[in-house]
Amino acid sequence: MNIRRKNHREKLVPLERSRRTIQLEKRGRKLKRYIIPSRIFAVLGIACILYCAGIALAGFGTYFFLLWGAIGVFCLILSVMFHNEKLMTAIPGWIKGTCTGIFCAGLLLFCTVEGLILSQYNAQAGPGADYVIVLGAQWKSTGPSEVLRRRLIRAANYLAANPDTKVIVSGGQGDNEIMSEAAGMKEYLVKIGIEEERILVEDKSANTYENLTFSGQFLDIGQDSVVIVTNNFHMFRALSIAKKQGYADVEGLAANSVLGMGPNNLLREFLGVLKDFWVGNL
Repeated sequence: MNIRRKNHREKLVPLERSRRTIQLEKRGRKLKRYIIPSRIFAVLGIACILYCAGIALAGFGTYFFLLWGAIGVFCLILSVMFHNEKLMTAIPGWIKGTCTGIFCAGLLLFCTVEGLILSQYNAQAGPGADYVIVLGAQWKSTGPSEVLRRRLIRAANYLAANPDTKVIVSGGQGDNEIMSEAAGMKEYLVKIGIEEERILVEDKSANTYENLTFSGQFLDIGQDSVVIVTNNFHMFRALSIAKKQGYADVEGLAANSVLGMGPNNLLREFLGVLKDFWVGNL
């Protein structure tokens, strides 16, 4: 009798009801924990897909921009997964911990490499170099691509200010090009006022490593002073490869890049740096 009165006075919650209450509160906390990454990945996914569509409409670059669409779809899938509380609860903790660790390690690697790329973004060369090497890029049926045109203008300005400097134009002919990049570059430089006798042509290379390897055969890489001209996003990798090959006196002269293409260029260059590091080019 006393026990009943005590329970009545203290209004104790039955055991089964208390369990249900605790479970509901626990689920509420989990839902709040997953809703933030769900929204973040949703925004990232939509942004990547829109950026991919923007590049496609603008008509710049190669089909590399499709990677942005793939990243966008992947982010949306992650968003849906995080939004599904039952699914996230069912995934074992060790799997979620491993995925989180891989994601954080990848993000750290990405930020480190991008920091190195940006460190040479505004590279400026001193006057009086023996040679300028202009690295090739796509040559279209209508002339140089916008990326290559900016390199050529940058090189021409340096050559005009340093009349004793020779220039090596470097780039072979791709499957989608009507002539070698080097031949087109020479023609363009002559047209804008650079003397033909100052221009040396390297037309066999297919990538940055070969650009610098084959161009090095025109000079003494251990003695001659060299200025490499390429776009800002490409400068870190170009200089690193040159130094690895033994260019003793080398500087960079960065040309700017197309407005709006920065994220695409930096992502592509991130993969390029990883590739060249993996094969031992830098």
